[in-house]
Amino acid sequence: MPTLSRRSLTLAVCAAVVAALVAVAAFAPLPVSIVEPGLTADVLGTNAGTQVITVSGTPVRATSGQLRLVTIAATSPDTSVHFIDVAKAWFNTSEAALPRDSVYPSGGSVKEIEKANLKEMTDSQEAATAAALNHLGLSPSKVTVELRLADVGGPSAGLLFSLGIIDKVAGDGHGGDLTGGRVIAGTGTIDAAGKVGAVGGVPLKELAARRAGATVFLVPRAECSDATAQLPGGLRLIPVDTLDGTLSALAALDAGRKTPAC
Repeated sequence: MPTLSRRSLTLAVCAAVVAALVAVAAFAPLPVSIVEPGLTADVLGTNAGTQVITVSGTPVRATSGQLRLVTIAATSPDTSVHFIDVAKAWFNTSEAALPRDSVYPSGGSVKEIEKANLKEMTDSQEAATAAALNHLGLSPSKVTVELRLADVGGPSAGLLFSLGIIDKVAGDGHGGDLTGGRVIAGTGTIDAAGKVGAVGGVPLKELAARRAGATVFLVPRAECSDATAQLPGGLRLIPVDTLDGTLSALAALDAGRKTPAC
């Protein structure tokens, strides 16, 4: 029986070690989350039987069309994600694998992460309300805004909340709706001064928007590159930087004028 040379033996051992490492890597949990299109909700209407936006202390108006916030659904922070899960997501246009710390606040237990997500959502709602009332010239000491949306965390609904408040109180300022009767979706954080910020997960949110019947998608301008990469057919992108800029773009859309584009 022929004996292995030292070189052949070394190669065989190396190959076995590499194979073992590959096997370990395939089954070792990875610090990533698998995400997919999630909930969409019309901020002008109800969600799970509850009015999303309630304004008191000033007259409100009936609205038409929809302003739909969109979300992504992610594996829970304690879910073990492996190489095979990432590989499946790579070949599925309705899924993506993202670093876990880009989806959830880093560190802490699941309950602590859920608490941090809820705080981000609460802070976002307060900023969205402040931005809308500032635009409308209304005092928060006289006008009360309640925002209710179950099972959603994080700050990415801020822009849509501000638009919803404005539409319910003043519409487009000329007796019409901000939507022009359309189904308009979007995403973006907002601060009290009305500045729109990036959020992540835009391609998946576009899928959720299109499935909900949206024909227009408002996206933070900083995320134009991601937004155009896998844009679903029939969905028109409008990049925005500020609340005032968003309102101007919606007015141009309704009037048939040119709107900003990515």
